[in-house]
Amino acid sequence: MRIDPRPLPAVLPFLGELPPLLTRLYAARGVQSEAELDKSLARLIPYQQLKGIDAAVDLLVTALEQRQRILIVGDFDADGATASTVGTLGLRLLGAAHVDYLVPNRFEYGYGLTPEIVAVALQRKPQLLITVDNGISSVEGVAAAKAAGLKVLVTDHHLPGDELPLADAIVNPNQPGCEFPSKALAGVGVIFYVLMALRARLRSLGWYENKPQPNIGELLDLVALGSVADVVPLDANNRILVHQGLERIRAGRARPGIKAILEVAKRDAARITSTDLGFILGPRLNAAGRLDDMSLGIECLLTTDFAAAREMAAQLDGMNQDRKSIEQGMQREALAQLKDLPVESMPYGLCLFDPEWHQGVIGILASRMKERYFRPTIAFADAGDGLLKGSGRSVQGFHIRDALAVVASQHPNLIAKYGGHAMAAGLTLAEENFPLFAEAFDAEVRRQLREEDLTGRLLSDGTLAVEEFHLELARALRHAGPWGQHFPEPVFHGVFQLVEQRVVGERHLKVVLKTECGSVKLDGIAFGVDREVWPNPTVKWVELAYKLDVNEFRGNETVQLMIAHIEPR
Repeated sequence: MRIDPRPLPAVLPFLGELPPLLTRLYAARGVQSEAELDKSLARLIPYQQLKGIDAAVDLLVTALEQRQRILIVGDFDADGATASTVGTLGLRLLGAAHVDYLVPNRFEYGYGLTPEIVAVALQRKPQLLITVDNGISSVEGVAAAKAAGLKVLVTDHHLPGDELPLADAIVNPNQPGCEFPSKALAGVGVIFYVLMALRARLRSLGWYENKPQPNIGELLDLVALGSVADVVPLDANNRILVHQGLERIRAGRARPGIKAILEVAKRDAARITSTDLGFILGPRLNAAGRLDDMSLGIECLLTTDFAAAREMAAQLDGMNQDRKSIEQGMQREALAQLKDLPVESMPYGLCLFDPEWHQGVIGILASRMKERYFRPTIAFADAGDGLLKGSGRSVQGFHIRDALAVVASQHPNLIAKYGGHAMAAGLTLAEENFPLFAEAFDAEVRRQLREEDLTGRLLSDGTLAVEEFHLELARALRHAGPWGQHFPEPVFHGVFQLVEQRVVGERHLKVVLKTECGSVKLDGIAFGVDREVWPNPTVKWVELAYKLDVNEFRGNETVQLMIAHIEPR
């Protein structure tokens, strides 16, 4: 692992009366003006800039006026679950008479609006079908729905393929011709924007002259959760959505389901950060879709009964424990496949497969292997009928979805279907094609990346002076975000004296450190360390990359270093 300084602009922007350190941190993350730090809802990009928004609202107004039956078809991850919940609650809030949801079981139907899912949907007798967090690649599914006489509204954020579905309306900031400035909206963000536009139209039509106007801001806790859990870039627009959602949670105004998941995870809602959304709430919600059926997660988010929410949250927590156990076993098997492979012989693009691997956990496995070996990784599981399903994770500088498109064009019929983003993608192929695909994927990675791109690079925001290791700065950094994808939490580095070290749990290293001059004593923790390396009583000095955090124990707050990288010095 190489620690490099995070690049700074030649001239720092004026960002108001901020401390110099915060100005430097924001500038290094591309903030160019004080306005970009305004996290009020008034600063959101106007919904009018979304292509297709008027046609979408036309469909929805007609559905509300005619009391049509509306069915939302979602995805089985946290973004899909929150988007399904936001769509269902929001439309009910705005006056829809009949709204229901349907989420494909990943093991039976796979991803998206397929003709098979349309057949299931028709049993509910809907008149308007709305996709959330999927649909932009569902050409055949939309055609099946239209052939059955349904109106179809596609709301999605994924990259489109060569052919768009012939839906009645499409809202997706990434569709051709859409000039919406933020291409980073999550699926839940897109449906929230659709609801904002619908409320504005209903207001202009006089729906709220004799009754209170619904507050769809009540849904922002769900928007924040789905956006962070889906690891979309936190540009200025998404930071507003996430900040506003976090404020609702901290103020005790979250959905009962979110409160219940935080309770079973033993997290204080008043102290929650965007990191908690991604690492505490997101995995527990995702566990339902990974191991069973995401309907449990959606029902947990939908319910207004806290006792019921607590019961479902406990089930989700149990599923997440099962997921961890399955994941650890798969990691051991993946490492066994690679342990005898010399580094110089390792593919640039890793493709891993075991017939016993769990289809719902391969995405996490790919992420773990990518983090360990610093190269694009795709993990595959048996999907039945001679097919494999793959889930890929990428590294900075390599657009994995576009790489799959290149492989597909060079080798027609090799990949049955694929889709995704720059950093994550999914695909299906015949098991017999796995060796050829692995070779073709490796070749494409080698074409784009060099050996030095695969060594692992951690960007640091510099070193902290001794006098900066204090609670006020740690608290300020905690709330200076929200931090997340493409707007990373500040990481600092430095050399420290290692005073104490011990392993807690299975692989977590607790340390006591002294600053290089020995004048300040600090606690630190590194998660998931290599047990073959740590603890090491012979090591007296270490180089760290770390985040400055606040540790709260029995009402007492202290500074703690959250260690991202540790090596003997």
